[in-house]
Amino acid sequence: MIPRVHKMGSRTIGLIRYLYGPGTHEEHIDPHLVAAWDSLVPDPGRDPAATYEDLQRLLDQPVEALPKSRRPTEHVWHLSVRAAPEDPILTDEQWGDIARRMVAATGIDLGDGSGCRWAAVRHAEDHIHIIATTVREDGRKPRRHNEAKRAQAEARHIEADYGLRRLNTGDGTAAQRPTSAERHKASRHNRERTPREELRESVRRAAAGAHSEEEFFDRLAGAGLLTRRRVAPSGDLLGYTVALPDDRNKHGEPVYYSGSKLAPDLSLPRIRERWTGSAEATSEDDGRPEQPALPPVTGPAFARRRATAATWQALLIIDHDDDGTAAAQIAAAGEILDALAKTSAAHTREELRDAAFAFERATRSHVKAVRGHDRDLRQAARDLVHSGPALARGEDGATTAMLIDMAFFLAITAANWHAKKHHAQQTAAARQAAEHLRAAYQAAAAQPMASLHQRGRHMSQPLQRRQAAVLRHAVPDLAEQILAEPGWPALAATLAEAQAVGHNPAALLTEATRRRELASATSISDVLVWRLRRTAGLPAYGASAAEAHRATPANGQPTPARQMPTPSTPRTPHR
Repeated sequence: MIPRVHKMGSRTIGLIRYLYGPGTHEEHIDPHLVAAWDSLVPDPGRDPAATYEDLQRLLDQPVEALPKSRRPTEHVWHLSVRAAPEDPILTDEQWGDIARRMVAATGIDLGDGSGCRWAAVRHAEDHIHIIATTVREDGRKPRRHNEAKRAQAEARHIEADYGLRRLNTGDGTAAQRPTSAERHKASRHNRERTPREELRESVRRAAAGAHSEEEFFDRLAGAGLLTRRRVAPSGDLLGYTVALPDDRNKHGEPVYYSGSKLAPDLSLPRIRERWTGSAEATSEDDGRPEQPALPPVTGPAFARRRATAATWQALLIIDHDDDGTAAAQIAAAGEILDALAKTSAAHTREELRDAAFAFERATRSHVKAVRGHDRDLRQAARDLVHSGPALARGEDGATTAMLIDMAFFLAITAANWHAKKHHAQQTAAARQAAEHLRAAYQAAAAQPMASLHQRGRHMSQPLQRRQAAVLRHAVPDLAEQILAEPGWPALAATLAEAQAVGHNPAALLTEATRRRELASATSISDVLVWRLRRTAGLPAYGASAAEAHRATPANGQPTPARQMPTPSTPRTPHR
């Protein structure tokens, strides 16, 4: 159940006419009262003799009774309460009870006989509107401090009492929900989502990894959006608005939304924080040794390998760093998902798009992100965008599976971090994104894992036994579970490849199993395959031991051109 306190108004009759009228798009059906401060209040919706003006005069009487110098200019209070789509249809009596509980919780009418006058109008099955005038019968103002938070708290109690869907209490950082008029308009035009939601996704993708205003606005134009820039008299850029070319108002004009109306972190000043933080951060800022310049991106597979390395580093930072830096990593992780969804192959696109859409809520909280330390993730997001779409098969497909696997664990890590901070909505969003990523991984990994499984099954029995012995020695607590999994042949083949190029497979296994996120893995062997191939620099698509050995340089060390930069040493925690 979602209560929403609307902006205060000055004309009672105007709101009454809207509530009882047909609606902006003829969406209002059978408007009528379900409750009011007095049971004898006339209902213009059901009583032919009652008029809108009758209801307005009754509501405004306490206001008119005050001397003109004491009358508030904006005295019209408006609260809407909406049920979740999957909730049962409530009766008028139930909605009336909900209305009385809401006006009591928000301080409008405390039941002391001297509260504000109010009326609850129902013009749809799934919601009501409550109109009130904010002068009590005794001439005093109601105590409405923290009214939105108190309405949310009461909604949680109502959900429990009525057996409705239990929602998480918000913290004021969520993006603005589409209005009912926007939803009805989208339905009439057969849109899957409202223009506000489509624009939010498009703008987030345009901002993912962007390094400058020019690049950001070029991406908006490339996405086909109409853009307006708000410029100060000095010539400085103050903000922007965007619109879909086919979303028009009744005058045929495009409907523009400012970035801040799409999401709090999409205003131009908030987007600029990403650029300035990345430009100003230095190795001295974060305590890491100076890193050599990364080579330019040469294709989707290489971009995905680099993104996987950056994602692994982000996991370590979220687990061990200060809150502001962790918040920045989680925000930048949203850019990775946006970029990955934008460049994904068709068979993973829908799940990755849904993952990015869900994770968007997890990227914002009241913990201020310390920008700059997230530059590796943001650069990785930029690489993904500039490398272009990846193929579904071969090294592209395998590195995509590798990155999705790592992104899944990053989402789980973000969910755990938010849970510790009691960020209920963000926790739920990150977990929902993880489920979409799990489904995307299963689609992306099917073909490359089948190839690795085949290689493992064709290994000689003595070699398989040697790899099993290595497994039992390195991870005795997990060995029997891994050996029983369908993915063990692929892991055995990976261990053989790593050994062929000079790695110690036992040491690799020990390092790869240190991460506690293994507990959430559907297949531990699959996870270890990708971690070992990433750490050892093995081709993601797999190579025979002989092929891997031929690619080994004379010194016995794996060549770094194979093709992923190893992650830098984790930073020492600030705490």
